[in-house]
Amino acid sequence: MKKETIKRAAAVTLAALMAGSALAGCGGNASSNTDSKGDSKAESSKTESKADATGGKVYYLNFKPEQDQAWQDLAKKYTEETGTEVTVVTAAEGTYEQTLTSEMAKGDEAPTLFQVNGPVGLAKWEDFCKDLSGTDIYGQLTSKDYALEKDGKVYGIAYVIESYGLIYNKTLLNKYFESDFATVKKIDDLNSFDKLKTVAEEIQKNAEALGVKAAFTSAGMDSSSDWRFKTHLANLPIYFEYQADGITDTDAIKGTYLENYKNIWDLYINNSTCKPSELASKTGAESEAEFINGDAVFFQNGSWEYSAVTEGGLKDEDLGMLPIYIGVGDEANQGLCTGTENYWCVNSNASEANQAATEAFINWCVTSETGTKAMAEAMGFVIPFKAAQESKNVFVKADKEYTDAGKKPVSWNFTTMPSEDWKNGVGAALTQYAAGTGDWDAVKTAFVDGWKTEKAKAAE
Repeated sequence: MKKETIKRAAAVTLAALMAGSALAGCGGNASSNTDSKGDSKAESSKTESKADATGGKVYYLNFKPEQDQAWQDLAKKYTEETGTEVTVVTAAEGTYEQTLTSEMAKGDEAPTLFQVNGPVGLAKWEDFCKDLSGTDIYGQLTSKDYALEKDGKVYGIAYVIESYGLIYNKTLLNKYFESDFATVKKIDDLNSFDKLKTVAEEIQKNAEALGVKAAFTSAGMDSSSDWRFKTHLANLPIYFEYQADGITDTDAIKGTYLENYKNIWDLYINNSTCKPSELASKTGAESEAEFINGDAVFFQNGSWEYSAVTEGGLKDEDLGMLPIYIGVGDEANQGLCTGTENYWCVNSNASEANQAATEAFINWCVTSETGTKAMAEAMGFVIPFKAAQESKNVFVKADKEYTDAGKKPVSWNFTTMPSEDWKNGVGAALTQYAAGTGDWDAVKTAFVDGWKTEKAKAAE
């Protein structure tokens, strides 16, 4: 494998972002959707083109389904303002890689703008990524750590910084704190896995008295939801192993903290709105609805969920976010999981005119009043650029409060996961374990042996 020097925002915080600019909004996360034949679908719309002096046009293959309409609206505004034709196609949830592979085969009609998730994604798409080191948008970054670099070239620009953890309903949790049966009496004391376990099990035992169905929403393991656990939750044992060993990647994960991974997974599935055996078919939408409807107190998800839960009827005063505690490290000083896996790349095989048009479009998105407002408000993004607008997202504010209080954020190390096949192997083993058709040793095997196998494939 070639030696690489990758600069990425794996261990940056929103506080660091604010040092260079005001905060913006939140971000979303893509998942999967297929039709009855199993074919991936994509949603698209095309703005009407006006006269374009350069003749260049933009085709953006968007990763985030929840921001599809916002991107369509912003593309239309850009066309109206500049005359440049902008097409936005949004890959269905969980199908981005296969959609990108298909679209890139279209030659002159391929996307001019796409994304990779970090070093692993770059390894596959490097030959399609233009060097952006001399571009205007690179100069707009608040920190060069938000660039994806290799061999002195900039192949990707991070366009959103996000946080995830345990979203909770403040009203319901306060009802628990005030109950006679509560062992933990205030949010400041809910600062470790042991405390979380106590709270969750007491909520589950007294669900009827609290007017809820469960402590946690369903840990759905269909393709619209499993990324929360095979990727985001799996980040925790990887992060703590990297911290303990003083590394940022490895060809052979040891699985030092897989017992802690088991403990938090057991807590989720045994204190949930459904039986563990039902998780294989539970969806992300169901989990979201359970939280919005007040069926559960806790919902593992991220800052990108802010628009969905508030549009669903919850108020800012109803919402909070806790770190995901798994019983490792200095838990009282642990913050949220904060980072990015979203890097814009310009297609180096596109025509020069289309490359120029694409660079102009994304620079406008992060510098203009119209673009930055749309990204902060309509999309809910925190963007790492100098002109970023302030966020109204309570989960973004929670991350800042943790950081300001000296809590250490958990970096996004899942960008080093060896492949989608590795994630799927872990996800399948988790699902079988929950259903009682598999044991935890199978999860360990998928995690440790699968990692080594997939890393070796990537090195070939």
